[in-house]
Amino acid sequence: MTARSRLEQSPHEQAQDHLRAPGARLPADVCIRHLIRADLPLLEWEGEYTHFRRVFFRAYQNARQGRAVLWVAVAPPRQMLGQVFVLLRGARQELADGATRAYLYAIRVRPAYRNLGLGSRLIETAEQDLRKRGFRIATLNVARDNCAALRLYTRLGYQIVAEDPGRWWYYDHQGRRREVVEPAWRMEKELLG
Repeated sequence: MTARSRLEQSPHEQAQDHLRAPGARLPADVCIRHLIRADLPLLEWEGEYTHFRRVFFRAYQNARQGRAVLWVAVAPPRQMLGQVFVLLRGARQELADGATRAYLYAIRVRPAYRNLGLGSRLIETAEQDLRKRGFRIATLNVARDNCAALRLYTRLGYQIVAEDPGRWWYYDHQGRRREVVEPAWRMEKELLG
């Protein structure tokens, strides 16, 4: 368990806490790079995220069409440790307008590698790329009950700018429409120099 008490952890953090090995360290040979098609099955984390298979493929298609950039952290031989997806241009202009603001989403790190700096490295990589592309603002949404992520994003310079009802839907790997309601905070960060 981390230094925080279990009472301060979200239910998700409590459920995942047993997966974190004591004294866990980040492998020295972690590589942060663009996702390739062969990585798509690895995003499912041995079945935990299979229901997002079509979401991952759609994100990959968006990247191929220049509307998104998909970053992954991998360790040999082919272990997926984390990811951050960046939507450059989307239907919601307040999130990603294709010119000045981009939307970071699907940010996650395997529980055993959390609190080791990998999430920060993934986000910083995405931000550096956005600066090179001329974007000035990075946006993201964080579930209101995800205290650990909220602390991370605040530490990295993101500020809450609005509430978001967090209503969205997707088709799962079996073609069933799934509704999601996850009230969130919208956060932004100015990408200076």
